[in-house]
Amino acid sequence: MLTILIILFLLIAGLMAAAVLRSRALGREAERLVPQAGEIQPVPGGTIHFVDLGPRDAPVVVLIHGLSGQLQHFTYGVADLLADDFRVIALDRPGCGYSTRDSDGEAALSQQARMIWAFLDKLEVDRPVLVGHSLGGAVALAMALERPDQARALALIAPLTHDQGEESAAFKGLAVASPLKRRVIAHTIAVPMAQRSAAAVLEQVFSPEPCPEDFLVRGGGALGLRPKAFIAASADFMAANTGIAAQQARYATALKTPGGVLFGAADGLLSPARHGAPMERYGLKCEEVAGGGHMLPITVPEICDKFIRRMAAKAP
Repeated sequence: MLTILIILFLLIAGLMAAAVLRSRALGREAERLVPQAGEIQPVPGGTIHFVDLGPRDAPVVVLIHGLSGQLQHFTYGVADLLADDFRVIALDRPGCGYSTRDSDGEAALSQQARMIWAFLDKLEVDRPVLVGHSLGGAVALAMALERPDQARALALIAPLTHDQGEESAAFKGLAVASPLKRRVIAHTIAVPMAQRSAAAVLEQVFSPEPCPEDFLVRGGGALGLRPKAFIAASADFMAANTGIAAQQARYATALKTPGGVLFGAADGLLSPARHGAPMERYGLKCEEVAGGGHMLPITVPEICDKFIRRMAAKAP
C-alpha cells in the first residue's frame, strides 16, 4: 500500500512539474511574440507600462483596456487614428501586460484608479480625456469619481458600469477567491488550458464579429498565455464583482465628468441595457453600433476614434 502511495505521489508531482515547465515555456513564447512596447513608470503599488504618442502640447487622451487585456487593444487601430490631434497615452492596467502590482489588493477599482492617477502625475498630465473599454470603463469611472476636477471627459466603450448579476460563461474560470489557489492554478493548469480553449473563448468575446487572425500578436492576445495574466485577470474579476456595486452607488452624487458611452448593440458579454442606458441619467448618453460586439476598439477603430473625439469636444 505504501509503495502504491509513493508511486501516486511521484506521478502527481511529475505531472505538476511538467505543467509548471509547460506554463513557463508558453509564457516565454508569448513575450517573444509580443515584447514590451513602451516605457515603465514606477508608481506606489507597482509599475505602469505605457506608450506615449502624438504631439506633446495637444490635449491628452488616456486609453485603458479591459479584463484580460493589454494596451495593444488600443494600439491595434485606435491610438494611431487619435495621435494626429491628441497626445495619446495607452497603458497596461496595473498587473496586466508588462505593468505590475505589488499585491492582488491593488486590483480594487479604486486602487487601480489611484495608481493610474499617480502615473499621470509623474508624467505631469493635466485634465486628460479618460477612455475605458470594458473593465477599463469601470476604472475610468473610478478615476472620475476619485478626482472629478481633473478628468476632462469620459469616453466609455462597452464599459462595466453596474453590478453584472449573472457572470458570463467566458469568465467563470477566473472566479478564484484565494490568492494562493490563484497562483497554484496559474503556474500549473491555467495556461495550458487557456491555450486549448483560446479559439472558443475569443469567438465568444468577439461575437458576433470575427476575431482578427492577427489578434494574438498585433492585439497582444498572446500575453494572456502567461501565469501572470491569469493571476491578474482573476484578481481583477473578483475585485470588480465586489467593488462595482459600491461604485455605482456614488454616480448620482459624485459623477460630474461629461462624456458618453458607446456599445455594440449585439454585445454578448456586457449588456447595453444594463451598462449603457442607465448611465444616461448621469449625463452620459449611450450610443449603439448596429451589429457590433464587445471588442469595438479592434473591430471598428474608426467608429471608436470618432466617438472619442466627440466626447473630448464635450469638455468645458
